[in-house]
Amino acid sequence: MMASIKKRPDGRYRARYRDLAGKEHSRHFGLQREAQDWLNEVTSSVVTGTYVDPKRARATVGTMAAVWLDSNPDWAASTRARNSSVVKNYVLPKWGDVRLADMDVEVVQRWIGELSASTIAPRTVRKVASVLSSIMDLAITAGRAKVNPVKLAKLPKHPVTRRRYLTAAQVETMATAAGDEADLVLTLAYCGLRVGELAALRVRHVDMLRRRFRVEEAVTEVDGKLVWSAPKDHQRRSVPFPSFLADMLAVRLEGTSPDDLVFPSEWGKTLRVRNMRRYWFDRAAADAGVEGLTPHELRHTAASLAVSAGANVLAVQRMLGHDKPSTTLDVYSDLFDEDLDSLADRLDGMRSANLADFLRTTGEVVALPAEPKSL
Repeated sequence: MMASIKKRPDGRYRARYRDLAGKEHSRHFGLQREAQDWLNEVTSSVVTGTYVDPKRARATVGTMAAVWLDSNPDWAASTRARNSSVVKNYVLPKWGDVRLADMDVEVVQRWIGELSASTIAPRTVRKVASVLSSIMDLAITAGRAKVNPVKLAKLPKHPVTRRRYLTAAQVETMATAAGDEADLVLTLAYCGLRVGELAALRVRHVDMLRRRFRVEEAVTEVDGKLVWSAPKDHQRRSVPFPSFLADMLAVRLEGTSPDDLVFPSEWGKTLRVRNMRRYWFDRAAADAGVEGLTPHELRHTAASLAVSAGANVLAVQRMLGHDKPSTTLDVYSDLFDEDLDSLADRLDGMRSANLADFLRTTGEVVALPAEPKSL
């Protein structure tokens, strides 16, 4: 990088440099020391790989947000809608016209503090900050920003909430309250399908001989429209269902065609979560004493029932369609607490057995004193 400082007729100092692309940049300062400090800073950024063309850094957060929303082709429709909503309602009103070069930790931290002090839930604040952070990451990749100030800011902690799991008895009570939809409740509670996966399940996806569901697609309602896609994380999988469901499914599938939906709505259309909750699910949950239960909590219940039945982490991961076992452990670590208790008991039993064997086979033999001879 070529750089120079020249004193102008008006007494000010003009600092100039050419960047790696050969483009010239200049600034004017009142003191030669200030001009040299600026050039030193630019030189350091070039050496460390954090140099940003000043003209490119003039782009606004709003401009980069638009690029970010258009540059993720793998997003599911629901994810795109959620991120677009965050950008529209939180990012653009605050940062839309702010230049990327003017983003710093102080202003971002103040904004996060304002969001946290409002009625917005901590989880939402973290999601909003995550979106802004992803936009800034893209700006760095595009050579329009040096650092991501969001990653240096402190975020509110996740609130500690205990996940709700239904017992097998509660599931039966709710299934009974659901009436004609009892098998749907039992399928969610014992197979762990996401509601969008269950709604997309077709007759051809049910293997009655092996008692398996083939989860190959999902359907989600986005802005009032149904969007069909691959399952979350593209985890197409085979999910077993218990034998007690086989008879119920056989009745439901009687007279159907391969492309028919297994669990349609009351009107024979694709099941929508909002309508399902409005017409029967919320009422059945209230009748079962678990008012406020969401369909997704039946998926959590499936994980709980599987672990209680002795399933290991890998089996639960495959059933739920998580991308890796560590995800299952992260989400459901509390379910494996009892495993720790039983592990301690098993280790205690193992040591007792081995100790007895040790004393029997390798213990020290002590000679008894000889009896005195009789006179």
